[in-house]
Amino acid sequence: MTQRPRTVLLAAALTAAERGWPVVPLHPRSKIPALHGDRRCPRTGDCTHGHRTFEQRATTDPERIRRCWSAGAFNVGIATGPAGLVVVDLDTLKPKDKKGTPTGAESFLALCERAGQPVPTTYRTRTPSGGEHLYFAAPAGARLPSSSGSLAPKIDTRAWGGQVVAPGSVTRDGTYAVLDTSSVAALPPWLQAALTAPEKPATGPYRPMPVRDATRCAAVALEREAADVAARTEVGCRNKELLRAVIRMGRFVAWGDIDRTTVEAAFQAGGESAGLTAAECRTTIQSGLAYSLRTVRPRETR
Repeated sequence: MTQRPRTVLLAAALTAAERGWPVVPLHPRSKIPALHGDRRCPRTGDCTHGHRTFEQRATTDPERIRRCWSAGAFNVGIATGPAGLVVVDLDTLKPKDKKGTPTGAESFLALCERAGQPVPTTYRTRTPSGGEHLYFAAPAGARLPSSSGSLAPKIDTRAWGGQVVAPGSVTRDGTYAVLDTSSVAALPPWLQAALTAPEKPATGPYRPMPVRDATRCAAVALEREAADVAARTEVGCRNKELLRAVIRMGRFVAWGDIDRTTVEAAFQAGGESAGLTAAECRTTIQSGLAYSLRTVRPRETR
């Protein structure tokens, strides 16, 4: 798939900003923030007085956006917390999912039926995988955190501590596009109540990916692992997810398939996006890589 021209992505960023949604640049054709973490913070510009997180650096300033997107064909990330949004992410099934597992859309429909409510009409986008993002206005005075699987399997939410990829952005799998141009509806009270109920940790078994093209495999694995880390925002699970992901990626570093600095930077950004502090990210990343490099087995050959 060809990379989208900068003008298209710039327009997507400006459109989001016009709605009052602060944006951040994402790496081209990726969901990973193209921002430095605390470890590489230059302590200049926005960070003159100390490292600032992606939510603090997200902006609606058209001039800043133009300067940023003139430097590259960045995808567009919306900082949902500062934007006053709660975005419900309805995921599709993956090959590893058990037969009969409901999709996010099916689970959300069941939630609506149990609440005795219709599926809300609101601004809605389609993800490259065929999933959907439903945009809602966060309740005034509420600071809802992001969540992963707490409503139902295959349903995540993006609010404070999270981000969502804006329509117009493109990944290797396709383009994010608007499905419903309706106004952003207020978060339904029944859905707010469900989101503020005690959460149950969501875990799943790790299935190793077969190695084909090692360098390509490592790059794809890093993007997916860092994106999963950024999505795991519930307290008590995010640091564990970061550690597991780092350990999984450590084998590629040990085998020489990918540079350690690249891995550290991606996980630092992903961990901070999930709501971990910069120091927590650094400690976990170093610990995970040290363990993985110490215990990794030689690559099997055929």
